[in-house]
Amino acid sequence: MGPPDENALEVIVGLLLKQRGLTLAVAESCTGGLIGHRITNVPGSSAYYQGSITAYSYDVKELLLHVRHDTLYHYGAVSEQTAREMARGVGRAFRADIGLAVTGIAGPGGGMPEKPVGLVYIALAAPDGEWVERHVWSGNRWENKARSAEAALDLLRRYLEGQL
Repeated sequence: MGPPDENALEVIVGLLLKQRGLTLAVAESCTGGLIGHRITNVPGSSAYYQGSITAYSYDVKELLLHVRHDTLYHYGAVSEQTAREMARGVGRAFRADIGLAVTGIAGPGGGMPEKPVGLVYIALAAPDGEWVERHVWSGNRWENKARSAEAALDLLRRYLEGQL
């Protein structure tokens, strides 16, 4: 596995962040650090990437990302509300301009009728607004993680290009 090519989303968002002088922090749950891994594969990413928190447990979501206890227990870890609070929290924790967050059910287990395997929420919090997307992937665990990371980077790209 070599370096990302110039069409990879992590390269594109890196250039856009650098051009705009913006910083990024990421909160990951189901992707387990994959987004941070992709971003840091780009040389010079330290100019805009503050870091990430892989918050798998409820406790870490509460303690480090300041997701409200009530949010987790009322809506669950895999919800629009939790994703939004994760994005806000990681932005604040790292003093970044943009907070990006992903929470979901990668599979193969853990799904329920109202929250199936492959359900993912991706949130972006920035000074001028917040956006949350819901996806339901149908792949295996690895594919669901990869698609979630790609979708998160694409949400960031669309934000940076003024498409949201």
